[in-house]
Amino acid sequence: MIYFDQAATSYPKPPEVIHAVTNQMTGLGANPGRGNYKMANNSAELVQKTREKAAVLFGCSDPKKVIFCQNATMALNTAIQGFPWKAGDHVITTDVEHNSIRRPLHYISKTRDVSLTAISWENQKDRFLEHIRNAIRPQTKMLAVTHASNVTGAILPLPELLHIAKEFQLTMLVDASQTAGHMPITMQEGIHMLAMPGHKGLLGPQGTGMLFLEGNINLQPLMYGGTGVHSLEDLQPKQLPERLESGTLNMPGIAGLSAALDLLKIREKENVPRETLLIKRLLEGLKQINHVELYGPNPKEPRMPIVAFNIADAPSQEIAMILDSHYQIAVRAGLHCSPDAHEAVGTLEQGMVRASLGYYNTEEEVDQFISAIAEIAAAYQNL
Repeated sequence: MIYFDQAATSYPKPPEVIHAVTNQMTGLGANPGRGNYKMANNSAELVQKTREKAAVLFGCSDPKKVIFCQNATMALNTAIQGFPWKAGDHVITTDVEHNSIRRPLHYISKTRDVSLTAISWENQKDRFLEHIRNAIRPQTKMLAVTHASNVTGAILPLPELLHIAKEFQLTMLVDASQTAGHMPITMQEGIHMLAMPGHKGLLGPQGTGMLFLEGNINLQPLMYGGTGVHSLEDLQPKQLPERLESGTLNMPGIAGLSAALDLLKIREKENVPRETLLIKRLLEGLKQINHVELYGPNPKEPRMPIVAFNIADAPSQEIAMILDSHYQIAVRAGLHCSPDAHEAVGTLEQGMVRASLGYYNTEEEVDQFISAIAEIAAAYQNL
């Protein structure tokens, strides 16, 4: 099978990650912070070392502010719902956000009297930044944006957004779900809260994610419960990371994530990620096929290893089913949990076919995919 759904989750996982997961389950086993015996202490050491690796890789000044989460969705909900909002506050976001940002923002707008402005991206950088500036008001407290669209792969101008946030003293929340592991990103550029999954570009296990904090942000926890410390207190402890990490951590997942971070440090030395070269090859091939409509950035502009397209007026889900059943190619089709992005380009009804590449994909797979799309497009043309 050809797996072109890497933007959803990476596959296959590196052997080192798989080994780390199984080694934790068969070797370490115990919970961190719940005992003073050797196995528990070794688990606690693994957790601490993983925090330290992540802090170094993503420029977080304090490993205690690296919070382990179930996924990026949980990290974003912790950042948004836990933020100290007051009635009348205002937050700015974009129309290319995944529901993991979009839905918690709409929730706080309805439950906490926080107003929300979504700025249209439209692949127009200068106009986009101008609209961001014009939307800022005295009540604006946060700029919450994705680093890159999970639908089209468009990369938003993060350096300029960080400059605006600093100028107007706004809290900057960045969703790095599509960029972490593919391109450099650091808290030291001015990010206050950074959310990412462990299972996508980082190549770690599913069920892992991280929220990085910088500065004096005091978040309220989403969950309350056992932390292994201050057990006599009725309320959640104030100290990080325990304040935001109730219950048993996903130790097999964290072990795998730790191995994935080691591999990322090695991969970062590559001049151009191989998936970047592959996506250019895929784009060039699809451009030559009649009745294929491409969405997203100009092919000459930087993008994530994602291509979104449709074939004539064919339902996107139908194309995905044909690719799966006749060519053994896995892609994602539909709305991709980002309805505003589809509304902006007029594909709410049809959806889009999304092919997303990763570290282990090959040129041969790309060429097979292009050939398959050419055959499908020709068949629709003859109907």
